[in-house]
Amino acid sequence: MMRNDDTPITLDLFAGQTPTTPGQVERIGEQSFVLRGFALPWLDRLLPALEAILQAAPFRQMVTPGGFTMSVALSSCGALGWTTDRSGYRYSATDPQTGHPWPDMPAAFREMAQAAARQAGFEHFEPDSCLINRYVPGARMSLHQDKNERSLTAPIVSMSLGLPAMFQFGGFERSDRSLRIPLFHGDIVVWGGVDRLRYHGVLPLKAGEHPRLGAQRINLTFRTAG
Repeated sequence: MMRNDDTPITLDLFAGQTPTTPGQVERIGEQSFVLRGFALPWLDRLLPALEAILQAAPFRQMVTPGGFTMSVALSSCGALGWTTDRSGYRYSATDPQTGHPWPDMPAAFREMAQAAARQAGFEHFEPDSCLINRYVPGARMSLHQDKNERSLTAPIVSMSLGLPAMFQFGGFERSDRSLRIPLFHGDIVVWGGVDRLRYHGVLPLKAGEHPRLGAQRINLTFRTAG
């Protein structure tokens, strides 16, 4: 979203409010969409399920292959969970912190992700992995591609909860110019097809207090990993 002078709108203007109408669909690429407020009707089912997952697999900060501790804390659910350490990025059927399988993906998670994928034109989405990221003020996600999945034919479905964030959606090279797209509580971004390997990231989270989730943003990213 841009001003008339092409200056990106800052999050401070929208702290605690949603500047778009729930149900609005914004195209951000040939096969990429923001579904405004799409997750809001699902929250009474999603949030209790999320709490149960995090009791079994609490958030933790992982180390990248380069030895850097991520500012974002992670957990997962589903048949495969994304993980990283000094040996590399990968998916694993077990939680490296507990040695147990990741918690099952709740039906509400899968149904919502599939509904969002259909809304964006991707039928028959079968997610087997949900990466759960927790951002606190100052946490960020650098530009990257989602390319650890075995097949790249399925879309990415990414849901935002809590504090607003500025999502970066770039091209196929890290150096390509990125769109800056404000994301709010309940928004979902879906991208796939010709856009599947576009670089994306999140700028440092601004301080704030969400009325339901407090001083944090939680992001659920659904993928077909195996």
